[in-house]
Amino acid sequence: MNPKASITYLILIIIPLFLGCRGPIKEENIDNAGASTFSSEPGANEEYSIDTKKSVVTWKGSMLIGSDTNTGYVSISEGELIIKNGQLIDGTAEIDMNTIADKRHKSDNELVEHLKSSDFFDVQKFPTSTITAIKVTSINGENKNVTGNLTIKGITNPVSFPAKIEVKDGIVQMNGKLVIDRTKWNVRYKSGKFFDLLPDQTMSDSIEFTVNIIAKN
Repeated sequence: MNPKASITYLILIIIPLFLGCRGPIKEENIDNAGASTFSSEPGANEEYSIDTKKSVVTWKGSMLIGSDTNTGYVSISEGELIIKNGQLIDGTAEIDMNTIADKRHKSDNELVEHLKSSDFFDVQKFPTSTITAIKVTSINGENKNVTGNLTIKGITNPVSFPAKIEVKDGIVQMNGKLVIDRTKWNVRYKSGKFFDLLPDQTMSDSIEFTVNIIAKN
């Protein structure tokens, strides 16, 4: 065999071997490229922004004895809910404590100014509060139990409360009621646990919050 024929024969042997080695590598790269699109598959987390104009927190406080109660509102300044497979899995809402208002006399009155003072929520020092959902379990249908953390005056405590949660047509509606012991967040004004007061001067340690949230994706 002459030298030119030998070289041609050698090339014909090497080329199939080279192409055969690269084949599986190309297939592997295609598989890996497909894996990078996993987040777009069904079941991925979806972020819903809280509509702050349509969402509100209602508060209710009362004296320990008697029927004297006060009710008002406070606004949600921002927040988001995380939905997966049509179910709430976590979320956070930030509350603007400067928006405290009394149902009967709105925001410009002595009661509201007192609530904003250091006797209660010390709004100048702690202008925001937050509630975070970290676990949601189903009771039945749209009725859930939400477990999370509530931060008021820089103090965080765990909370748990029932809520009705509906996810439909790109909108989440959440309605829940939460009752807390205010003294756990250092709101001690006229608390029977810390002050010797006449019964009719003692304020209940319980504060009731009704949370109404609408969020959109």
